[in-house]
Amino acid sequence: MTAAVQLALAIVLEIVATTALRQSNGFTRLWPTLLVATCYPVSFYLLSRALRTISLAVAYAIWSGAGTAIVAMIGVLAFKEEMSVLKASCLGLIILGVIGLQLGGSQR
Repeated sequence: MTAAVQLALAIVLEIVATTALRQSNGFTRLWPTLLVATCYPVSFYLLSRALRTISLAVAYAIWSGAGTAIVAMIGVLAFKEEMSVLKASCLGLIILGVIGLQLGGSQR
């Protein structure tokens, strides 16, 4: 499995775990709690594997930035959380920062 695939799977699992964390109701609901307890460790494991070939700054920026942006959108769409212009702008800045690190990280 390539590092990019490992990183992508790590991101998906982190998103599932974070969404389940909200649904766990303080770890009082079984299935969301089991998802959290399963997905976070596997996500970190896959992230650690991806770090064998992807630089730390780039991999972590992509992992955390993509996770943050997608979880924020899930919050708005699935949980009816508020999305202000300021929040949307800040998410855009996160995405730009990830892109900038990726572009900067590929130059040697």
